[in-house]
Amino acid sequence: MANYHLDDLNPPQREAVLTVDGPLLVLAGAGSGKTRVITYRIAHLLDNNVSPYAILAVSFTNKAADEMKERVKKLVGARGKNLTLSTFHALGLQILKAEKDVIKMPRFTIYDASDQLGLIRELLRNIHVDDRRFDSKAILFRISRAKNAFMSPDEFREKIRDHEYDIIAAEIYPRYQEALRGFHAFDFDDLITETVALLDRNEEVRERWRNRFRFVMVDEYQDTNRAQYLLMQHLVTAHGNLCVVGDDDQSIYGWRGAESGHILEFERQFPGAKVVRLEENYRSTPAILNAANAVIANNKKRHPKQLWTSRREGEKIKMVVAEDAEIEAKFVAEEIEVLRATRGYKLKDCAVLYRSNVQARPLEEALRTQRLNYRVVGGQSFFDRKEIKDAIAYLKLAVHPRDEMALRRIINYPARGIGVATLDRLAQDAEAKGRTLFDTCRKVDEIEDISTKAKTQVTAFCDLMERGKAALASGNLREGATAFLKESGLPDDLVGASTPLQAQRRLENLEGFYESLKRFQEREGKDLGLFLQRLMLRSNDDDDNEAPDDEITLTTLHGAKGLEFPVVFLVGLEEELLPHKRTLYPNGPDVQDANVDLGEERRLMYVGVTRAKEILYLTRSRFRSLRAAQKPRSPSRFLEEIPAELYETREAGAPALSSAAEEEAFARASLAKLFQLTE
Repeated sequence: MANYHLDDLNPPQREAVLTVDGPLLVLAGAGSGKTRVITYRIAHLLDNNVSPYAILAVSFTNKAADEMKERVKKLVGARGKNLTLSTFHALGLQILKAEKDVIKMPRFTIYDASDQLGLIRELLRNIHVDDRRFDSKAILFRISRAKNAFMSPDEFREKIRDHEYDIIAAEIYPRYQEALRGFHAFDFDDLITETVALLDRNEEVRERWRNRFRFVMVDEYQDTNRAQYLLMQHLVTAHGNLCVVGDDDQSIYGWRGAESGHILEFERQFPGAKVVRLEENYRSTPAILNAANAVIANNKKRHPKQLWTSRREGEKIKMVVAEDAEIEAKFVAEEIEVLRATRGYKLKDCAVLYRSNVQARPLEEALRTQRLNYRVVGGQSFFDRKEIKDAIAYLKLAVHPRDEMALRRIINYPARGIGVATLDRLAQDAEAKGRTLFDTCRKVDEIEDISTKAKTQVTAFCDLMERGKAALASGNLREGATAFLKESGLPDDLVGASTPLQAQRRLENLEGFYESLKRFQEREGKDLGLFLQRLMLRSNDDDDNEAPDDEITLTTLHGAKGLEFPVVFLVGLEEELLPHKRTLYPNGPDVQDANVDLGEERRLMYVGVTRAKEILYLTRSRFRSLRAAQKPRSPSRFLEEIPAELYETREAGAPALSSAAEEEAFARASLAKLFQLTE
């Protein structure tokens, strides 16, 4: 007995569900119910006596696949037991395990990211390359891109640029593959590429799986790379029953190999394909949808779509201008407080979206100052990044010499010849004599069993800390910290141990940290200890007794894909942030390119706008700090694409409260928070 009704679907959704034979392209705009279409379509196939064994639906993440399974289970119950609802990688693993005799690997293991990076580092050492000089992730990324493009090691070597990371990746790639096979192991890329290769060369295997899966569905089709596309093509060539669901306007992963051409050219690649457009949005207000439509319409390579909603209520978009990034961040934090106090929104109802992770720093500072819980999605918190934690450890030890954890973190970073054995001997002496570890370091000459060279290095470290303490006490926290950390060798190590792009990002993060010190001193004075205390504060002791998971979401636009929130702040809408300067100037910062393609950057804007359900803030700054100097910023060109009647403009620092009652409620909430009172 079916636990669903086709009357639950709007006409285009119903059309997609009822179209079961031949190729079908479902263009599912943001918030248009694509998961419902996939799950109802599976239920409809089962109701029409299609064996669950013959149905395959794939997505990109375990979370999406699990959600699909749960929804199908509610619709069809036990009848869905033998369905294959999985990720691409899980499908590849299923085929390889079933064909273990054919591939002559009766037993094999899967290397996860940690295993892969460990193998890369070992191979670097084998060819006598300092594995600390090269970022293993950057090498693995290049190998992964080559494998998913079905580029052999020889082909990769022929096409590489004259870049040291390309050169070293070309050396490692064949050794990496040889090592994997020697260990009877596959990495995640192999789960798909080796499956495609198997289907390519073995007709019997190919026919077996084509006959098995007679109805195939692919979610988020715009994100498929070449390997995933070829895998699906192999499975459906005989019967053509392929249903793909996606939105070319949300294709934002080109940097990791996704090819939007797959969805744009579906009708050419699968002649006779039917196209169904899902354009009714069940998420957002009319103003938000109209803004999204206006922006994305400027992309030339797209399937035309126009999102709409039957909702009539809703308020205008808030276009907010701040003097600088810190004021912008302060506005976001305070506005969330206003929304909590006056309109009943919870922290978890709010999200802050940005183009680049480096933008998170002032936002995190402002939220910490307001003592608001937050979580960073798809990346580390700014203050949890290694280079920032290292910098904090240097400052903490200068202020609190008894902080043994800080000392242990930095005594040999950057490397200065103080090994684990020396540190253990120092710790033993400290415990035996009841001294702090730092005091013991000061008296290292009194300790036996430590080499003269190691003693010299420990003494030099202590001297460095004393000079650093003096620099920090000089009156200017930013200048003192900059000089101290420069002498420590931390910035130089970031350059030497990273790719050029990663080094730039890490140095920018360090620059952002210096800017935090400057801003703190301007607001609070030069008490470095207070700065460090504020930095470590979390808002778990707030007096409102909210659940720990009531947190503001901070995420990049890439990380926001698939999420939705009642309130969204899309920040940093400036040229060189969105669109990003790497896209604007692909050949270097001073090289103009009139033919640069901003399609993916505009799609990022579209994705950000369509995450908002009820209230959308679009914010930008007039100035932004860059290497200690305030640089003027230009508004993002995407803002100019939004019709003026859809938004109202506000100046950060001048909140618009709609009534005296709301103003009083906000004041009372602020006082309660300040003095930790309860009513």
